[in-house]
Amino acid sequence: MTVFLKIEEPPRGAPASAPRPQGFALWALGFRPFYLLASGFAALSIVLWTLQATGLLPLQFLPGPLWHAHEMVFGFTLAVVVGFLFTAGRNWSGQDTPTGGALMALAGLWLAARVLVLTPWAWAAAVANVAFPLLAAWALFQSLKRGNNRRNYFFAGLLVVMGLGAALVHAEHLGFKLLPGWAGIQIALDVVLFMMAVMGGRVIPMFTNNGVPGVQATRHPRIEQGALGAVLALLVADALALPGVVVALVAAVAALLHGARLALWQPWRTRRAPLVWVLHAAYLWIPLHLLLRAAAALELLPSTFATHALTVGAIGGLTIGMMTRTARGHTGRPLRADRFDVACYVLVLAAGLLRVGLPLLWPASYVHALGCSALLWAAGFGLYALRYWPVLSRPRLDGKAG
Repeated sequence: MTVFLKIEEPPRGAPASAPRPQGFALWALGFRPFYLLASGFAALSIVLWTLQATGLLPLQFLPGPLWHAHEMVFGFTLAVVVGFLFTAGRNWSGQDTPTGGALMALAGLWLAARVLVLTPWAWAAAVANVAFPLLAAWALFQSLKRGNNRRNYFFAGLLVVMGLGAALVHAEHLGFKLLPGWAGIQIALDVVLFMMAVMGGRVIPMFTNNGVPGVQATRHPRIEQGALGAVLALLVADALALPGVVVALVAAVAALLHGARLALWQPWRTRRAPLVWVLHAAYLWIPLHLLLRAAAALELLPSTFATHALTVGAIGGLTIGMMTRTARGHTGRPLRADRFDVACYVLVLAAGLLRVGLPLLWPASYVHALGCSALLWAAGFGLYALRYWPVLSRPRLDGKAG
């Protein structure tokens, strides 16, 4: 089975009293600064946005809904993706990805982009937000090229497409009517969906079989090909602005394939392994998102339900699950979720249920559901940032590099 990201578990039997390595290691590998920045940004920005959107914050200093979407995609999500790919890329290629000053510069560019969207300097914001994924793509590509790891080149290409999506949003803001800014958001979300589908197929069955004795999670080649192909077809349909009935058909077929894919992984047998069940629970949001997309394309439901099923449910759940797992594995810690990890999982997944499920069943609850969901989301990622700051900023327990 293809391995997407090697998770290293500390040797068993190591002395519990062994001294922990000292020093500052935030710039030792990509996941460290970007997981920390993403989690802190997720906690702070969503609270401010929700307070403003619900009228509880009288000062309208944040941009409108398009920019909220922009920041959640090109701010929070892209930071997690880049941190993850830099970490995985080193394993795939056996070559270094940015560390030290280069990693610090990329993190600084990401942070500058977050600040610049709040200023009148629209061109500077555009340059920073487009440059970040393009530079990350180049750095990843160089690592893969040095290691002759051609089979994963497409991840660098997907980062380039995300850069083009950001460019569309900023082009509209600057007065260039190439495509609507929302088209750039949707294309980027489709790219992230494809990345999650690839990642999910590679690691969730493996983690399930390794972490839950007796489970036989399997992959069917035709279902795998169909599930990934359907997501790519949806991306093309969105990019070409095909009629709603076509989008609905593609999304419905994709939902069935991803549902069948998840069933083969036996999620119902993972309830005793939090590091595993969180990934299954998050992946379940993907077929739900696709069904809601089909309904929205046929104008049966507002598109916000599908969007937040993907962003809050699938992206939120998979990122918190993989952020805890990779942070533990790549700092030499045991692959066992503690009570803080489980609390993060429950808070983020509950945020998705409230944000999508409650307004869907009870439309009058929208404002209250929005506020409660935002608080749960912020609590989940805020707890991660506080809990993992010492983990992400200190050297590995086993003394290895990274």
